Amino acid sequence: MTTFDLRQAKLRPGEEYRAEQEIALSPYDLGGQRYLPVPEHVTAELAITRGTSGTTFELRFPVRLHGPCYRCLRDAVLDLSVHAREYQATSPGEADELRTPYVRDNQLLLSDWARDAIAGDLPEQILCRADCAGLCAICGEDLNEHPHEHADERTDPRWAALEELKERL
Repeated sequence: MTTFDLRQAKLRPGEEYRAEQEIALSPYDLGGQRYLPVPEHVTAELAITRGTSGTTFELRFPVRLHGPCYRCLRDAVLDLSVHAREYQATSPGEADELRTPYVRDNQLLLSDWARDAIAGDLPEQILCRADCAGLCAICGEDLNEHPHEHADERTDPRWAALEELKERL
């Protein structure tokens, strides 16, 4: 887990700290599938700006995730350009929205923040390609390689009574 000691920045109100940080990324479990960041360590741009009422944190980095396609289970690769921003008030009081969960004991939890920032940028489905046809619901064959339809579509016997009613109407 990668952290940054905020005491290193030594900022006064109105000042900014910028640096490149190497961040360790962890794999994602999404929809029962595992997606691996490649490489596991990325170089991120970290910017910390101190104001009179609080501190703003910005993080930018590219990430590439490898894992199975949501539709056909082939290998899929997703490239993201992540930009995240957080705010920590100088005196947040009881207001949770004025504090970031990524600052603890003067440590900025970069790996945790990067993980959550990536999760926020993920699409609903990770696909091998935009027009992926997926797998056949009847036989399980890959429809990208062998597009087909089943002429003899079997109905579930539990629906037989409704089928008879449909024919009578």
